[in-house]
Amino acid sequence: MAEPGGGTPVTVSDVQQLVRRKDEIEAQIKACYELLEGQKGVGMHEPLVDAEGFPRADIDLYQVRTARHNIICLQNDHKAVMKQVEEALHKLHAREKEKHARDEAEALAEAMSQRQSLPQAFAKVNAVTPGSPASVSGLQVDDEIVEFGSVNANNFQNLQNIATVVQHSEGRPLSVTVIRGGRRMHVGLTPKRWSGKGLLG
Repeated sequence: MAEPGGGTPVTVSDVQQLVRRKDEIEAQIKACYELLEGQKGVGMHEPLVDAEGFPRADIDLYQVRTARHNIICLQNDHKAVMKQVEEALHKLHAREKEKHARDEAEALAEAMSQRQSLPQAFAKVNAVTPGSPASVSGLQVDDEIVEFGSVNANNFQNLQNIATVVQHSEGRPLSVTVIRGGRRMHVGLTPKRWSGKGLLG
């Protein structure tokens, strides 16, 4: 495993490994404390000599000294591992943030290039009556119309062009191309009589 601070990127499994190491150290510290507890409750600081200055006979001095020494070493290891966990998490978050920013930049660049390659719209839908042929076809308010049957930005003069196409296409499906939310979409629209005004609504 690469040490946090090395050249290789930190992964989630690196962090999990460090956390496992931390848990192991904590378990070892706990075991050492329990051993001290078992030796007449001598902790880290109780004297190991009696009132006359002789080594205490009621405890296993070697075990107590070893446990105390191990606790000190393990606590230092624990501190070091905690620092590594912290650094690894920081790196992980920084990388996530970087990746997120990169993804956003790519999405933006893609949207921009799509915008540039989108055809020129010549009209915009400002109202769609519910239940009308336009509504049934899926046209939406703010759709920018790029092609309406044979009408496009190159031959469009005024809305009369669309009205003419609609009258000649009553009952026949028309291909309508719109730009919606920065994307090009095709809508199949069949002009026909309905309960409202006109053939589209």
